[in-house]
Amino acid sequence: MSTGRHSGTDIIRPSLHLLAWEITRRCNLSCAHCRASSEDEAYQGELSTEECYHLIDEIVKAGRPILILTGGEPLMRPDVLQVAQYAVSQELRVVMGTNGTLVSAELATELKSVPISRLAVSLDFPVPGLQDSFRGKPGAYRQAMAGIANARSAGIEIQINSTITRLNVQYLADLLELSLEVGAVAFHPFMLVPTGRGKGLEPEELSPQQYEETLNWIYDRQVELGDRIFFKPTDAPHYMRVLKQRQKNAASGQDAPSVSTQHPLQTLTRGCLAGTGFCFVSHNGTVQGCGYLDVEAGNVRERPFSQIWADAPLFRQLRDLSNIKGKCGLCEYKRICGGCRARAYEATGDYLEAEPYCMYRPSRWVKAKQGEEKGGSIR
Repeated sequence: MSTGRHSGTDIIRPSLHLLAWEITRRCNLSCAHCRASSEDEAYQGELSTEECYHLIDEIVKAGRPILILTGGEPLMRPDVLQVAQYAVSQELRVVMGTNGTLVSAELATELKSVPISRLAVSLDFPVPGLQDSFRGKPGAYRQAMAGIANARSAGIEIQINSTITRLNVQYLADLLELSLEVGAVAFHPFMLVPTGRGKGLEPEELSPQQYEETLNWIYDRQVELGDRIFFKPTDAPHYMRVLKQRQKNAASGQDAPSVSTQHPLQTLTRGCLAGTGFCFVSHNGTVQGCGYLDVEAGNVRERPFSQIWADAPLFRQLRDLSNIKGKCGLCEYKRICGGCRARAYEATGDYLEAEPYCMYRPSRWVKAKQGEEKGGSIR
């Protein structure tokens, strides 16, 4: 079921705000949830240093996004600081997504001198043994905590990323407390999208009811903590719907968390940003809407990135919300949420289908379903 209608409000004007770049697929850990199934081995076809520089030049033509260097483990790439410095010289703000285990005191000083604006360190359990098991390496927790301390000592902002499943949802409050203890400025709970090695965790994915409860818990904690730490649920576009519903239902807007701050790294904009405000570039130059949406928009070795971003058919489709099907297409929160296109793709094979882990029932969708049932009974 699609909307069957098209209006100017269905078109999202693209503005490249964030770009995640898998600068290497190699990783020193073997994490259970890894979308890339990364291992500690050389991967063929990674962009050369010169190709990296050229890509940065093309990114600047498309906008001035925050550049997230990720992997794999980006610190496994020998020239990563060199590439990061070039990006900074082109006036891009550079942050890094890392497992934290390789951040020695010396390396932290080098990262600060680039400068890397923020390190986003992945911690999924506040319990050393559970973190080590999930990350596939003894000592992973201890090394990550040491890396965080080294980065903080060097003056680098820390963000904690946690992939949330049935395995660790009961530790959410402890992960938040740990984030506060280590002086993190942001806490990003990632809702699992079961791709790559993460496919094995599919049975552990939260139910729609658990998603709803978790997103409401996040809202409550943000209200409670205010400016002490910034929350950004990731791969959970329906948080924007929850936020709007909660704000609307509040007796006073005073208890509602702000959706933006003055900090350029701490804003909530729209739910699914794939192809509208965000995209992903793989280790071999493949451009996707996001790292979890395994559909190619183009490859930077075949076509300039700025052109891919401007008019790739995949991106044009994602920017026209009239293409979205099912209850997402009829939802009054479509423009601020949009449903997770990657989760729809993994569940149905169609990235334009409805988000399968949202329990909200839009009134237009309910009426349409009732109409279908009534029509069916007449026949």
